Amino acid sequence: MLVAERQQKILGLVNEKKSIRVTDLSKIFSVTEETIRRDLEKLETDQKLARSHGGAISIAPSNSMEMPFAEREVKNIKEKKEIAYKAVKEVAEGDEIILDASSTAWYMAKDLPDIPLTVLTNSNRVAMELSTKKQITVISTGGTLISKSMSFIGPLAESTFDTYHVSKAFISCNGLHLKHGISESDEMQARIKIKMMDSADTVYILIDHTKFDVKAFFRLNGIDVADYIITDNKVDDKIVEQLEEKSIHVIKAQKK
Repeated sequence: MLVAERQQKILGLVNEKKSIRVTDLSKIFSVTEETIRRDLEKLETDQKLARSHGGAISIAPSNSMEMPFAEREVKNIKEKKEIAYKAVKEVAEGDEIILDASSTAWYMAKDLPDIPLTVLTNSNRVAMELSTKKQITVISTGGTLISKSMSFIGPLAESTFDTYHVSKAFISCNGLHLKHGISESDEMQARIKIKMMDSADTVYILIDHTKFDVKAFFRLNGIDVADYIITDNKVDDKIVEQLEEKSIHVIKAQKK
């Protein structure tokens, strides 16, 4: 089999399965793992897939379960703006913080005052929003840019969080379940968010009431990784009680 033909078949498998390991590809094509790694490196350079630890992940838009940013931006907009406004109150001058690529984090970026801060993000929208605020230092992860979410993903973006340590991380998710934990619909974004949480002293989960008791596709972590959950005032009081019992502080947002 020619190299180009093998790489095309590898890409087809990655897009079909959404993710696959180097060891599996090595067996399928009867070549060494080093050969597969070179194939994946070439395909990533051509922006056809993204490498992950031990394998590769599809970046094909048709295969992504991630909702486009334009749709997320206007979904539950009232609650998201209230949550973002409340989250900004948790930021102090001189903080180093992480903002993810969620629409809630973008609303948060819009509300942040122009004070001395350092913001690390994988969101192009967040970075652009903060670019007009002269006292805020913005660090972008870089990586593979996904047009659907206007965010950076992949190994380069993930490795950025191995370099930095921040005081606070503000992260949204698609689901929060008392037993299943925190989850995300898109695996690539989930990998980034796991790195974000590992890099922060304090983790804030930004989530509206519709996402409680939901199990999304990819599990990030147990709920105990969250120090605070910022949500809207429509959340069920019983859920709040159960979270507080687990020493997770719930902050309810009110109207601005």
